[in-house]
Amino acid sequence: MAQSRALITDTEREYIAEEESGPRKYEAVSRVRARIFDELPKDVALLAEHHPKLLEELRKVACEE
Repeated sequence: MAQSRALITDTEREYIAEEESGPRKYEAVSRVRARIFDELPKDVALLAEHHPKLLEELRKVACEE
């Protein structure tokens, strides 16, 4: 099975990990931020309604300290 991205693409990971700020890093951060605030809440709501166990698994990974 092909590996898919979760929240950040491989290219965005590279840009975000860059030491210096630049337009590519800024754009990558902006795209990821949009996914977090625009798309992720929709996914969480869907899982809460239709698959709470999967939502709990997501929370365990995302909320690790």
